[in-house]
Amino acid sequence: MRTVRILALAAASALALAACAPVDEGSDAPASSSAAEGALDTLTDGVLTIGTSDPAYEPWVVGNDPSSGEGFEAAVAYAVAQQLGYDADQVEWVPVTFDQIIAPGAKSFDFAINQVSISPERAENLDFSSSYYDTAQAVVTLEGSSVAGATSLAELKDAKLGAMVGTTSLTVAQDAIDPSTDIQVFNDNDQVKQALQAGLVDAIVVDLPTALYITAAELDGGVLVGQLPADDAAGADQLGLVLDKGSSLTQPVTEAVDALREDGTLADLESQWLTDAAGAPVLQ
Repeated sequence: MRTVRILALAAASALALAACAPVDEGSDAPASSSAAEGALDTLTDGVLTIGTSDPAYEPWVVGNDPSSGEGFEAAVAYAVAQQLGYDADQVEWVPVTFDQIIAPGAKSFDFAINQVSISPERAENLDFSSSYYDTAQAVVTLEGSSVAGATSLAELKDAKLGAMVGTTSLTVAQDAIDPSTDIQVFNDNDQVKQALQAGLVDAIVVDLPTALYITAAELDGGVLVGQLPADDAAGADQLGLVLDKGSSLTQPVTEAVDALREDGTLADLESQWLTDAAGAPVLQ
């Protein structure tokens, strides 16, 4: 009887200790997402903070509301978040200007999505994901403009051109067209469009999706003259997600973008939100 009593007490003690012991994270408990586990070193634990401009324009963001997930870049951002293990309600958007995104130094976001082209110069101070979209640059004018019927780069050489400061549009326009007068620069594409409407410039250079959208939906009498050639001097614009230099998120974010490309998600979103480039000849 003494042996039985001792064994019973030992069993009871073992059960009590087990009840007080901490749960082993490596046990058979249900696995949680990487976001919930805090596996990613985000600015706010359990939250993915994404930066984009305010205002943000279509077709990249619909209605200046990236949280809706509507528009190509808004949809891409949520797809990347899902790949990283974050639900939509774990995503927080912060407004940032283009200059703030590409400036060196600490960021107010985990990554930004804002049509920022990948370049060696920018990569000296920033990290980029792999490209989530490759696009050409395009020339837009208005009906009746002196360059509305242009079919070659030579016919644009003497035109007054406008582009957004600090963008590939500006660089590519300079390299491909080599205009006889300096390209006028503006703070954002909305100002670029307004300059065209006001007659301050003869034509503007923007990325192709923007060109297709504004000529179809925003410019009265808008004319898409054509695309600038994609060669070594003026290649296709590769857009990447922007991260702080040396960010621990760069690799997982890049892997997420690569996975979305491989499974066809990026192509599907491109087809859904970005207009087809038919009718935009390449100027030579």
